[in-house]
Amino acid sequence: MEPGSGELHSLQGWLHSDPEVRRSVVSDLRFSTPRPGEMGTALDVLELVTGNGWSAASFVLALVAWRQTRPQRPRVEIRRGDTVVVLTDCSPEEIERATRALDTAADEDRAT
Repeated sequence: MEPGSGELHSLQGWLHSDPEVRRSVVSDLRFSTPRPGEMGTALDVLELVTGNGWSAASFVLALVAWRQTRPQRPRVEIRRGDTVVVLTDCSPEEIERATRALDTAADEDRAT
């Protein structure tokens, strides 16, 4: 297991345990570490490939539920195409904004 990857493994497991998400998402963990002599930190990414049955609302609610189980609630950044959504406080407004932005991005993906 890569250093600092525990949260991503936890999130991946959580998403796989959610039937709504599991049906339409395939996930893969990606790790990178700085090369010798480079400054910086490792970049850990959970990459998701979504299918036709993907629901932004189910996905965001699964992320929010996972985040609430964490002792230190991490900032979660979601990217879909050019759309970037960040979950920080998971207020109802933030959840609604994230769901709407991801639905719009999904609609744009289907239109192309």
